[in-house]
Amino acid sequence: MLSSKETIRAIEVMSQKFPDARTSLEADTDFHFLLAVILSAQTTDKAVNLLTPRLFVRYPAPEDLAAASLEEVMPLLRSIGLYRNKSKYIIACAADIVAKFDGQVPQTRKELMQLSGVGRKTADVVLAECFNIPAIAVDTHVTRVSKRLRIVPQTADVLTIEKTLMKKLPEDLWIKAHHCMIFWGRYQCMARKPLCVECPLLLICAEGKTRVQ
Repeated sequence: MLSSKETIRAIEVMSQKFPDARTSLEADTDFHFLLAVILSAQTTDKAVNLLTPRLFVRYPAPEDLAAASLEEVMPLLRSIGLYRNKSKYIIACAADIVAKFDGQVPQTRKELMQLSGVGRKTADVVLAECFNIPAIAVDTHVTRVSKRLRIVPQTADVLTIEKTLMKKLPEDLWIKAHHCMIFWGRYQCMARKPLCVECPLLLICAEGKTRVQ
């Protein structure tokens, strides 16, 4: 298992390779960013970015989407997976924002998770990106990189990974670490064909060493 010092160093190396790592979801308001995150579940950010401009123009505020029908929203999301359920989620989410939070996207994890379609990961992403509140959202990339580098146990669940990273990394590094680990998982440490031979973290990666033997 990597120590806190080794984990910090690993993030620094990732940051050197991907200095511009950041969210790839595009949105013009906090509300629209929240919608984009909900829609990105099991779908690429690129696919979400292709459909959201029309969605955002048609529903600029929570009140507009809350008043929409499922039949109006579904055609706008048809190009992504699970579009029927996601249509229901974002309409209900908008209604929750209007009813519970006076039309404003809340700024705490507890309140965000009261919204339809919003789990812990989505809440963490919104906290970090919209309000610059330190958080580490754990997706498939963060999970894979954390386990391959032995930052967390191989049996760790999502919550354990999040808490372990928060413990091993200083709070002011959480948002940056989240972005760097996602980029690392997308472009360096991919699920099927990781670039182990040319990886600058190979010396501290037990799985990588095994792959290149």
